[in-house]
Amino acid sequence: MFRQMECFVAVVQLHSFTKAAEQLNMSQSSLSQRIKELSERNNLHLIERKGRSFELTKAGEYFYQHCQVILDQVAQLLTETRAVETTSQETYTLRLGYLRKFGSQEFLQAVAEFSHRFPKVNVRIHSGAYQELFDLIREDKIDLNFSDKRHEFTNLYQNEFLTTADYMVLVAPGAYDNQNNVIDATELVDLPCILIVGADEFQSEQSYYREVLGIRSPFQIAASFGEAQMLAATGQGYVVVNSRTSSQIDPKINQIMKLVDHGRDLTQHYYAYWKQDNSGFYIETFAEILKEQFSI
Repeated sequence: MFRQMECFVAVVQLHSFTKAAEQLNMSQSSLSQRIKELSERNNLHLIERKGRSFELTKAGEYFYQHCQVILDQVAQLLTETRAVETTSQETYTLRLGYLRKFGSQEFLQAVAEFSHRFPKVNVRIHSGAYQELFDLIREDKIDLNFSDKRHEFTNLYQNEFLTTADYMVLVAPGAYDNQNNVIDATELVDLPCILIVGADEFQSEQSYYREVLGIRSPFQIAASFGEAQMLAATGQGYVVVNSRTSSQIDPKINQIMKLVDHGRDLTQHYYAYWKQDNSGFYIETFAEILKEQFSI
């Protein structure tokens, strides 16, 4: 039926059986027979003959419009399949980025599962801050990012929502006596907020904390998460984490509290996103595997 559909579309587009036969490199009688079989076998009346010309019936118009979509989809499928066949014969490298502060077990499990399914594919991983990762994918240096959402995605990107997590803070044990274990950003204005970023990322992270989370504290930088924890444990500041990563914190070292802003809940959204024009079998398969990890 696929060939019959190709013949039908060619006849309609060229409005000529003769020209369509020439384009498809077949005899006009064979072409006419294909169109006849298409109509009779499916009990369809698609073309109304008018002398040496023809017009489409209403059903023919409908069938023609949808035939074009199906043929385009098949052509795209064949192109992508050939690309998979080509890359399977060569060494392919999947370049992944993940937000440094996520430290997600789901991401590591997805990488392990992907490598198990496709042992011949190299996987290269880069961790970094949000803006660094966004710049890398925009410059085609990374294929897929596992990060949070800080800007509206344009139609240049495909994005897969994964999960959300409440924002939390780490402070010194006993620093705040709150039975609900909730603290408002307004209560932290006199305590430094510790950012685990490089000097080149400080400005963009500071803007995000100010504009989105409502943090009004002064900022200071820590070189590692371990250093940030120690600074918080000794009352020299606080660290913003989320409810997923806070489970890795020893409550004897740091007090963990839910962060709100003027009573407003603050949540972090986990996404996998990649460029539309760089989409492909391995990228989309990894995104599916990663999403599965968050549904377990």
